[in-house]
Amino acid sequence: MKLSAVTKKLDSLYEFDREPVTRKHLHGIGNFLGMYAGEHVAGTEFVIGPLFVVHGISAKDLFLGCFIGNILAVLSWAFITSPIAVKVRLSLYWQLKKICGSNLVFIYNIVNALMFCFLAGAMVAVSATAVGLPFNITMPGLNDWLPTGIGWIIIVFLVGLVITLVAILGFESLAKISKIAAPWMIMVFIASGIAALPSFGINSFGDFWDVAQTKIWTGIPVEGQSKFTIWHIIFFTWLCNAAMHIGMADLSIFRYAKKWYYGFSSAVGMFIGHYIAWIASGILCAAALGNIAPGPIAYNAAGIAGAITVVIAGWTTANPTLYRAGLALQAASPNWQRWKVTMIAGAITTMAALFPALVMKLLEFVALYGLILVPMGAIIFTDFYLIPKFKLISDYAEKVKSNFNLAAGLTWVLMLFFALILNQYYKIEIFFLSVPVWLVSILIYIILSKIYQKPGLIMERKLKE
Repeated sequence: MKLSAVTKKLDSLYEFDREPVTRKHLHGIGNFLGMYAGEHVAGTEFVIGPLFVVHGISAKDLFLGCFIGNILAVLSWAFITSPIAVKVRLSLYWQLKKICGSNLVFIYNIVNALMFCFLAGAMVAVSATAVGLPFNITMPGLNDWLPTGIGWIIIVFLVGLVITLVAILGFESLAKISKIAAPWMIMVFIASGIAALPSFGINSFGDFWDVAQTKIWTGIPVEGQSKFTIWHIIFFTWLCNAAMHIGMADLSIFRYAKKWYYGFSSAVGMFIGHYIAWIASGILCAAALGNIAPGPIAYNAAGIAGAITVVIAGWTTANPTLYRAGLALQAASPNWQRWKVTMIAGAITTMAALFPALVMKLLEFVALYGLILVPMGAIIFTDFYLIPKFKLISDYAEKVKSNFNLAAGLTWVLMLFFALILNQYYKIEIFFLSVPVWLVSILIYIILSKIYQKPGLIMERKLKE
């Protein structure tokens, strides 16, 4: 096939980049169940579960905290994100452009895309820890920041290439892959955790709880790591995907949903992935005596099936994340086709994956990534539900033909300074900041909009008179 024919075919993979999704392209709930199961029973789970063990969470705090936090996350998707998505049916980036203007959204999209690329890069690294097993490459450790050798670099490059090619194919391909992979991955996660239990002397269900408290989630952190409490677990579990729900990134996903209540499909990912899978991977970490490299700990418990699961798990998380990054860059460079910018995002992702610190510091990165993006989610929420109630103009930038909504820009910058002050001067950990930042963003955006829109409103009234 000629290169020009390939390019033409890729150009035809239209994903409603600049307009609402049409009715005939809407999807049933099955695709969303598959995507959320595939994305959240995935590579991050092989890292987050072990990191909870490393941070010394107790068994009681883990089980109860995860339950509460996951409920809050599902409710955030179902009642905050998906109702707006099915009404406007635009990607996050084009919805923001209507509110904020092209110049502000350009800045936001670049930041957003980089955050998505770094997250996808962490998942490429997760898959690489399994792909590299047969080649006996040096695996990254808890304190590694730089590439661990030429073998690691080659494996990461190959995994990144495959993930980029799949992300280019678009939403339907992502959903199909997730539906195929998710049920199998779930079973291997559960089987791996169960297979590791005899190494702790657990031979019946009655033995589990005592051993869980004394040998797995002991409440004692690894030397050099901070101590986690139930509040860390609740807020992290709720807000590890803050960018997706209260940050509104999943407008880009739920715009394809037939009904708003498909937001509850996120429960599949939360309670199977962010509950069962975190528990299972924590068991694997404890059985591996604190080793947190996903490939080796899964292989030790479930053999080849475990290693393959790590590879697929990394892919099913990285693919939709890279897809979102491509949409962000495409909105920032509208004259480029989505597949071209997704290739660029894939290259950035692969470069980021070379550095193991993305995996080893994943808890902090995920919290920071959500924190940076949630103010814009609050602006979308406010613009959709509250701005009309204050007799202000929704979709302000579009209606007045502005390239930069100063009220939105100031809100974003002020909220990042607000978060910095809370963290540095009041010593509030990053895991707890997204909720106060989101709530205060709503108030600040309303106040600044009343100030910023006032001249335009006066002019509008004069024209009507």
